[in-house]
Amino acid sequence: MITRQLGNSGLHVAPLCLGGNVFGWTIDESTSFEVLDAFVDGGFTFIDTADVYSRWKAGNSGGESETNIGNWIQNSGKRDKIVIATKVGKDMGEGRVGLKKEYILRAVEDSLRRLRTDYIDLYQSHDDDVSTPLEESLGAFDQLIKAGKVRAIGASNYRGPRLAEAVETSRRDGLAAYQSLQPHYNLYDRADFEQTLAPVCAANNIGVIPYYALASGFLTGKYRTEADLSKSVRGAGVKKYLNERGLGILAALDEVAAGCNSTTGKVALAWLAAQPTVTAPIASATSVAQVEDLMAAARLELEPSAIQLLNRASA
Repeated sequence: MITRQLGNSGLHVAPLCLGGNVFGWTIDESTSFEVLDAFVDGGFTFIDTADVYSRWKAGNSGGESETNIGNWIQNSGKRDKIVIATKVGKDMGEGRVGLKKEYILRAVEDSLRRLRTDYIDLYQSHDDDVSTPLEESLGAFDQLIKAGKVRAIGASNYRGPRLAEAVETSRRDGLAAYQSLQPHYNLYDRADFEQTLAPVCAANNIGVIPYYALASGFLTGKYRTEADLSKSVRGAGVKKYLNERGLGILAALDEVAAGCNSTTGKVALAWLAAQPTVTAPIASATSVAQVEDLMAAARLELEPSAIQLLNRASA
C-alpha cells in the first residue's frame, strides 16, 4: 500500500480514512469489530472518530464510537497497526464544550480511556472556538504533544482566515501547529474549500482529510429521484443535491465509471483523493462489503481526462 505523509506530522497513512461516526450509531459493536478488522487486515490504517460520536442517537451520551474502537483494540491487539484520529470541542453536555485549555486537558483523558490507549495519533479541534484565544488552545495541544499523549494535531471546520491565523500563532509563539484540516469537501461541495481553505493548506503543507466525501451517499448514485430518499436514514440530507448540477455530476460519474469498469462511488472517492492537498478522504462503512468497496476506491487511479470531465461537470 502506497502511503502519504499527513502534513509535516510524520504520520503516514493510506489514501483513505475510515469514518467512525457509524460505530455505536447505525451499527453495533460486533459489526464495528468486523468492519475494523476488514479495514486493517486489508492494509489500511487510518481511523477517524470524535468524542461526541454518537451523542445524537437516543439513549447515547457521547463516546460510543471511541468506546467501540477501544474495545476492538483491546480484543484485536492491533493498536500498533493503526493511526487513530479523534476530536474535541463539540458539545458533550454539562458544559463540556469548546477549546479552553482546562477542558482540552480533561477531555483528552476521557478519550484516551475510552480508546484504551496511552496516546492519540491525531487530536483535532472539532470546531473553531472563537471565544478562546488561539494561543490558549494551541498551548494545550502543545502540552499534550510534549507529554507524549498526542503525536500531532489537526483542525476541523475552520474558515480560511482563522486557519491562517492559527498557523501564524503557532509560528510566532513556538507552539505545536495544525498538521491537518478536516473540511466539508467532495465533488459536489467544492467552492468553499477550494477558494478559501486550499490555498492556506497548500502554502503550509497542511494535509486535508475531507468528510462527507460521498455527499451523504449521493455520489454513490443511490439517490437519483425524491422517491429514493427513503432508502436510508441519511436520505433526508440528500434532497439538496437533487438538482440540475447534481444530476449532471452523476451523469459524469456514470460515464467515467463505465469507462474504467468501476462504480460512481469509487470514482467520486478517487477524484477526491487525486486533488491537490488531499491526503485521505474519510468515508464510513456499515458492512465488510462496503469496506471492500472503499478499499477498491483507494486503489483506483483516474486518467487525467476523467478528472477533467468530472471537474467540468462539478465546476
